[in-house]
Amino acid sequence: MEVFRDACKKAGIRVTPQRVEVFRQVACTEEHPDAETVFRRVRRRLTTVSLDTVYRTLDLLEDFGLISRVDVLCDRARFDANRERHHHFVCVRCGAVHDFVHPGWDRSTVPEAVKAMGDVRSMHVQFRGLCSRCAAQERRGGKRPRS
Repeated sequence: MEVFRDACKKAGIRVTPQRVEVFRQVACTEEHPDAETVFRRVRRRLTTVSLDTVYRTLDLLEDFGLISRVDVLCDRARFDANRERHHHFVCVRCGAVHDFVHPGWDRSTVPEAVKAMGDVRSMHVQFRGLCSRCAAQERRGGKRPRS
């Protein structure tokens, strides 16, 4: 939380209870919550917070690099407070998002054809498949993946 407060101070952002709690709810979990999940959790501690405030706060925190948006195809945007370079594995059945690190990809160069398309600011790899739990369930005859 000290890093959060320092970053807000440097950016000239007021540190409000709502902003602290929204950041805390994204930073205290590895599950990459969506805005509605963050809202429900913040609301337990700040009963008067609105969904609009949560959305605006998530956008603000993203704009200042305190969290990042994880776009999961065919699903709501999720949020991640892990600012270390990493990639994601997304389960197509349960929607779980897991972080992983692969230094080899972090050193990859951008192909010339991609450079010609525009100014690349970042690279992110996302694997999609069945997490271990869902794969085991499927082997036992459970539901098919949703995508």
